[in-house]
Order: sequence, then C-alpha cells, then structure tokens
Amino acid sequence: MNKMNNKTYDTLKNIALFGAPIIAFLGSLVTIWAAIVTQNPLVPAAITATLEAIDSLLGAIVIVAKKIYDEKGGDK
Repeated sequence: MNKMNNKTYDTLKNIALFGAPIIAFLGSLVTIWAAIVTQNPLVPAAITATLEAIDSLLGAIVIVAKKIYDEKGGDK
C-alpha cells in the first residue's frame, strides 16, 4: 500500500465514520419508501446493501492505514 498522508487518512476516516453511515441511513429510508410505493422490497434492498458494503470497505482501509501509520511511529 502506498504511503498515505494525514489529510488523505483524515478524509477517508471522516467518510467511513460519518459520510457513509449517513448515506446508508438515507438509503434505508429510500428502501422503506420504495418498498411501500413499488410493492417490491428486493430491488431497493440492493441499494442499502451496496452502501453498507462500501462503508465496510472504507472502514477496512482506514483500519489498515492506521495500523501502518502506528507501526511507522505516527507523528514522531
């Protein structure tokens, strides 16, 4: 993995911790309303599953980046 600077790490962390869960929450709302309107809950559920998968991937990237950062001494 290429060296990640602090700004990139902070951006990914903020997306993983705040942005993606908010988008997944909104996707869940869309899923609920789409299921009510279309009477087909399977199609909108794919939207929520995709958003949650993206959030999980970003979380994993942040964890790996943090581990590499800590092993190299952080800000020291």
